[in-house]
Amino acid sequence: MSNLTRRGFALTGLAAAGVTAACGNGVGSNGANEIDARVDATLDHLYTNYPNTLDLKAKSTGVLVMPLITEAGLGFGGGYGRGALRVNDVTVDYYSATKGSVGLQFGAQQHAHVLFFMTEGALTEFRRSNGWAAGAGVQYVVANEGANLSAETTNLLAPVIAVIFGQAGLKIGATLEGIKYSRIIP
Repeated sequence: MSNLTRRGFALTGLAAAGVTAACGNGVGSNGANEIDARVDATLDHLYTNYPNTLDLKAKSTGVLVMPLITEAGLGFGGGYGRGALRVNDVTVDYYSATKGSVGLQFGAQQHAHVLFFMTEGALTEFRRSNGWAAGAGVQYVVANEGANLSAETTNLLAPVIAVIFGQAGLKIGATLEGIKYSRIIP
């Protein structure tokens, strides 16, 4: 009789663990509020320190804000961050950014980036895709501390403009090549 009780207890414990494992999907958590607060702070910093980006905002159909991307690498590298997609200054979706790389690399860094979707088609393609990857259609504008950020007229014709800023760390370079964006429930 005691074996049956132990078995029953063990099976009940395993079943409970399986049921509670699904509870980490973010529903009912304050993850969305945290992301939105970071996005607000990031946009305030961007527009205050680089006022030329207000023109990009005015002309864009949507803005994906990744307040903090953390990257590290030693031969193999990776990076991760979470952010929000805003259309008309309203958050419509949440996304994660995941990056993997192989090559001559050493160090770690953090940066923020904002993707300005300059056409409705680019925004629609991004929202409909299952794991959108930054590729050849993205024009980059990198802002180093103390430097001016400017977008040339040729950049303004691109469907997506990426602004990378706030770099901190010891890793050389910051690009969005190889980053995959996936919709999440925070």
